[in-house]
Amino acid sequence: MSYADRHALIAKAVRDSRSATVQELAELTGASEMTIRRDLDALAAQGVLERVRGGARTLLLRGEEPPFALRAHEALDAKRRIAAEVSALVADGESVLLDSGTTCLEVARLLRERPVTVMPLSLQAVQLFAEAPGPATLVVPGGQPRAAEGALTGPLTLASLAALRFDTAVVGCCGLSAADGLTAYDLEDATVKKAAVASARRVVAATDGGKLGRTAFAHVVPSALLHTLVTDASAPADEVAALEAAGTVVRTV
Repeated sequence: MSYADRHALIAKAVRDSRSATVQELAELTGASEMTIRRDLDALAAQGVLERVRGGARTLLLRGEEPPFALRAHEALDAKRRIAAEVSALVADGESVLLDSGTTCLEVARLLRERPVTVMPLSLQAVQLFAEAPGPATLVVPGGQPRAAEGALTGPLTLASLAALRFDTAVVGCCGLSAADGLTAYDLEDATVKKAAVASARRVVAATDGGKLGRTAFAHVVPSALLHTLVTDASAPADEVAALEAAGTVVRTV
């Protein structure tokens, strides 16, 4: 098991069970207790969990969004497949608005190699485009980054979106269902996503199947405003069918 896979497994176990001991995590991963202690110290430093005597416990309240550092390692293979499909949907020469989040960050890795114009809504994606200049044209919005997330929010971000029109908006989500539409945990993030949808001719939602059928705190838009959903094979079949019935084209990778 790789370092990243072990960290993802530990973080998930602590989050699902609310707490776990060093011994339990060593049995789960097959690593030594000394290794687990180092892993827990590293994950605590990233804000993924809280280190306590003999183990760790979750920092998350019920319904709270997992931290970026944790989500970056979850369902990584699925996110890369989703990103490849999203990139294939974008034609050369398009202007693309790219939402924040870990799945959209994987899309950024591919679009920076394409002759497209991209405005990312996260510091992480902006840095990706800036550190490896290629055929893509980078447009940087204003705004204030959310702590640890890097997602750009606030009146300057909204003004940037209001001033431009995009061929495609690629949006992520915290929850998506035919009944409740696209939802987010953070109110400011939800406001930015709503403005992103309004600024684009076509909206492509990119999310792993684990978020389908779930509802987060803040409503963004109804599912009928999503032209295409790109997800993976873990998506619940009944939810996929309901989204398709509402008019969204679903591509499963």
